[in-house]
Amino acid sequence: MDKFVITGGAPLNGEIATSGSKNSALPALAAALLTEETVVLHRIPRVRDIRTMERLLVDIGTEMSVDEETVTMQTARIVSPEAPYELVKTMRASSLVLGPLVARAGRARVSMPGGCAIGARPIDFHLSGLRHLGAEIFQEHGYIEAVAPNGLKGTEIVFDRITVTGTEDILMAAVLAQGETVIINAAREPEVVDLAALLTKMGAEIQGAGTSVIRVKGVAKLGGATHEIIADRIEAGTFVVAGAITGGDLRITGCVAEHLGALVAKMQSAGVKVTTPDATTVEVQSGGALHPADMMTEEYPGFATDLQAQYMALMTQADGISIIEETIFENRFMHAQELMRMGANIRLDGRKAIVAGRSQLTGAGVIASDLRASASLVLAALVARGETVIDRVYHIDRGYENIEAKLSGAGATIQRVE
Repeated sequence: MDKFVITGGAPLNGEIATSGSKNSALPALAAALLTEETVVLHRIPRVRDIRTMERLLVDIGTEMSVDEETVTMQTARIVSPEAPYELVKTMRASSLVLGPLVARAGRARVSMPGGCAIGARPIDFHLSGLRHLGAEIFQEHGYIEAVAPNGLKGTEIVFDRITVTGTEDILMAAVLAQGETVIINAAREPEVVDLAALLTKMGAEIQGAGTSVIRVKGVAKLGGATHEIIADRIEAGTFVVAGAITGGDLRITGCVAEHLGALVAKMQSAGVKVTTPDATTVEVQSGGALHPADMMTEEYPGFATDLQAQYMALMTQADGISIIEETIFENRFMHAQELMRMGANIRLDGRKAIVAGRSQLTGAGVIASDLRASASLVLAALVARGETVIDRVYHIDRGYENIEAKLSGAGATIQRVE
């Protein structure tokens, strides 16, 4: 099991390029199941979750070729409409094949998804939406089976709570349903908009992506398409925080600055010199005192829950007390305990974390509990005195492409050891 060994204290300087979005690539890969024609996706990050999804699609019947960050797929026939536990136990995004399989093959059997232990991500929203579209749902032995032998029929679907993967799954199911589907209280995340753009290229009729109401007019058949995945706003945001916490001068390129609006605004209110010189670049400059700024996670365009752990690491270096409130997941403060092992002063109160800075962090042995928690530990290690050893970095490999190489290129002392 790999570990990261990091020696802190060096400011990050220079430039780091942003990879394609993992959270956008996963539903885009699943969308290739909706057609028998060829789908070509560019800017696919080579991370663990992507490789798992690719293996799953091949098992289902997709012929696939991978050339660096380009994936070419054709699913002429659904061979096995199933996502087995052995393959998807580490990836919650496996539920994204439910909608496409039911829509095209009339049947799907998917293991209850695994992944990070950050709290409930109820798949009930996916299942309720599919039921409204006319599918029959069965659950036993850890599997969910959805059956719609006569096809899906458009309807109105109201999500009780905003759900990104639920919106994406139902959107993919609705494009081949008979009639019109209206998704109310839909997620507005850029990843949903990117999926809708791909589906539209494939021949789907979609209106309202990026708003809380999405209208889909079902079509009989979808065709092939070529599409480039958007930049990973969470990776870019992580590096923005890395520049700030180390007091460096760092330029993040190839991102979508607009997607980072909530993070940039919050960091500016905390005294960080961060600017967006153009639409695809964010710059962090050294200088200026870091002071506390309270933060609450929200659905897009609010502050992303996937950047909460990284922001907590930053606030350990602010002069004063900040309150961080997690509203999306109920168990997403597991990194706090590890940060405390490094010397952070954090008190947990339900869904709130009270962070008292400025803490002199010191290197320690810590364990990554989930994808974004592991990123926060890397950030803390970059500013800590001495050497930090981070165990279970397979979590970070699920969503960050060559993070140690990117950080090393900007001056970090970080190496991967087996």
